[in-house]
Amino acid sequence: MGVSTSVPDAGLAVVTVDYPPVNALPVRGWYELADAVRAAGRDPAVRCVVLTAAGRGFNAGVDLKEMQREEGHGALLGANRGCYEAFAAVYECEVPVVAAVAGFCLGGGIGLVGNADAVVASDDATFGLPELDRGALGAATHLARLVPQHLMRALYFTSRTATAEELHRHGSVWEVVPRERLLDAAVALAREIAAKDGYLLRLAKAAINGIDPVDVRRSYRFEQGFTFEANLSGVADRHREAFVTRKPDRSPPSTPTAASGTSEGAAHSPHSAKEAR
Repeated sequence: MGVSTSVPDAGLAVVTVDYPPVNALPVRGWYELADAVRAAGRDPAVRCVVLTAAGRGFNAGVDLKEMQREEGHGALLGANRGCYEAFAAVYECEVPVVAAVAGFCLGGGIGLVGNADAVVASDDATFGLPELDRGALGAATHLARLVPQHLMRALYFTSRTATAEELHRHGSVWEVVPRERLLDAAVALAREIAAKDGYLLRLAKAAINGIDPVDVRRSYRFEQGFTFEANLSGVADRHREAFVTRKPDRSPPSTPTAASGTSEGAAHSPHSAKEAR
């Protein structure tokens, strides 16, 4: 359990997240992820990073049970800062990052994928921000990098999800493949990128970040202020408590929309972006 890095080929690093059962990360997990991605990017032998996850889904966000166990705002502050560091690590990685997404990508997962340079997804992947159902706010900054503005707003306000195929049509997912082919497809794209000159790749990553129309770090930090306001008001705690004390979800894990995270499992949603539109 944790975050590991492997080298499947020259010039490549694969960072794998494994926090069973649903990759809802505790505070330390976000920092581990940030450290692993930054270390891979600093390695002069690495020219492309693949970010992926083991288990049922890519990421279910923050471990809400950890947050509810602790008194005060320490866990909330830790999660906010940890997510900020992990999202920034992907965005600021010195070389391109390819996200390989299977199953659910929710809450903090959107922050990671939205900041990646390219996305390959399995045909069962779903993407969404059920933050309002969990008493949280945030990562609209990153969802807006994956779908058009009005669709982002509809998904955010309804807590619905979009499928990998829908995101592929919007151009934010490079390729959709069966789950068993996901890592091979992501590594193939990473290998093509890594074939370029390493020095030029690093210059290109810095140059592309420099012309982004939105400063993702400042934008996300702005959102986090409202998350903290929701917590000070007490409304966030009520929603989190209702979520973590619910009966365990026994439905199939292929299309969940639990967002900021749970250590028990991801909630199931019957809604897709197509229905939302």
